Amino acid sequence: MIQKKICLLGGFAVGKTSLIRRFVTGMFSELYQTTIGVTIEKKTLLVGDQDVTLMIWDLYGEDDFQKMRESYLRGSSGYILVADGIRRSTLDTAEALHQLAKSTLGPVPFVLIVNKADELKEWEIDEATLARLRHKGWLVFTGSAKTGDGVPELFVQLTQKLLKSA
Repeated sequence: MIQKKICLLGGFAVGKTSLIRRFVTGMFSELYQTTIGVTIEKKTLLVGDQDVTLMIWDLYGEDDFQKMRESYLRGSSGYILVADGIRRSTLDTAEALHQLAKSTLGPVPFVLIVNKADELKEWEIDEATLARLRHKGWLVFTGSAKTGDGVPELFVQLTQKLLKSA
């Protein structure tokens, strides 16, 4: 069995914990609870003919703890950037976190999900912005932790990228 560590990175209250909970347990809760430090969840996927256990690190969303976040990133095989479609500034945070992760980990696989696709009418992030990121080579998803749309695909696609890069 293959084991891979991945981290979810994003600003405060973008839905990192909710995405993980949706993926690992299939559940969603409206109750918001701030992550303090790091929480680690585990889920095994069958990708092709290989069992892959993902150790999913849910890092707090405060941007003031750069040094501590770098230590949490070490040893990661890849990462998921999370932005909140309703708040454009969270995409800027995700792009800054990408630079931090890249400088800490080097060129490891990553994907971006813009969360809260169930509230598209409220979005501040437009398709042209997402197209710009795709043009840069980013794998970009839109999805919803609340409805589950796009969540399994996000983790499967990252896992496939992890296996190809190994």
